[in-house]
Amino acid sequence: MSTLDRWNAKTKPPGSLGKIEWIATRLAAIEQTDHPQATPAVALLFAADHGVHAEGVSPYPQAVTAQMVSNIVHGGAASSVLAKLHGIEHFVIDVGVASEIAPHPRLVNRAIRRSTHNFAVQPAMSEGEFERVLAIGRECINAQAAQARVVLVGEMGIANTSSASAVAAALLGLPAHEITGAGTGLDATGITHKVAVIDAALALHTDRDPRAVLRCLGGFEIVAMCGAYLEASAQRKALLIDGFIATVALLAAARMDPTVLDVCIFSHQSSERGHRAVLNDLSAEPLLSLGMRLGEATGALMAYPLLVQSCTLLAEMATFAEAAVDNRAGSLG
Repeated sequence: MSTLDRWNAKTKPPGSLGKIEWIATRLAAIEQTDHPQATPAVALLFAADHGVHAEGVSPYPQAVTAQMVSNIVHGGAASSVLAKLHGIEHFVIDVGVASEIAPHPRLVNRAIRRSTHNFAVQPAMSEGEFERVLAIGRECINAQAAQARVVLVGEMGIANTSSASAVAAALLGLPAHEITGAGTGLDATGITHKVAVIDAALALHTDRDPRAVLRCLGGFEIVAMCGAYLEASAQRKALLIDGFIATVALLAAARMDPTVLDVCIFSHQSSERGHRAVLNDLSAEPLLSLGMRLGEATGALMAYPLLVQSCTLLAEMATFAEAAVDNRAGSLG
């Protein structure tokens, strides 16, 4: 019996659970089964710093990246609290944080360099660094996420909305002002300056091949996220996509391999300015819209219980036959 037939046999009017029914149906297609499951799940948070921070595009000092990574692995961040609440294993993968971070069981040290270069004056990374960090993202799916059916991918990195905005503008062919938002809290003057920095970088780096865009304008964590998406897709693991930066990484991955979109569920629309434009390009309809713009996979963690509930309802609701309920048209509702 197909997933749709299973839903229609349950004691409810057809389609009455709306998008909740769609979630389990989507997971069934991804997992290639009529009995989908949303567990186990794992959250992978990639962290790195950005050379473009030197241009004054963030109100926070670069040291905050390392401080927040430590906060996450010790359980004090929003993502840590939500992951614990939902029983999701979570790891932070350091792929280029500028400051040293004390070892922790949840911290995976894969840093290839302490921060990217400043993309306002040169490519953010070399071709070798790009390939290496893309491979690290893939490797994390085979290591930290090996047993997971659902993978939540997030990020941490001061100034990474500048990098994500530049990547999105380049790939979508849009001017920076249509994509660039406040990030961690810039005022109007700060946003104007950030737009000018990104516009200048777009004029400097003109190759619009997705790999070149990521190499020249991306961050180590954004490239690693892209690699993780591509490997999860190859293994038919469901991807629960987070907010603006995570979706920009997916946009780049989809330009490299469009089939990655076949395993994606979009968790939420953030309040970051460019997110809707990226979602529209991907024909994506997020599950939630809560005005969030935190990152760290928090939007995906907020949406994750919907996946569990959908699969549980599909598995455990009684059918009309089992409950001896009349299934004639109009008998319910």
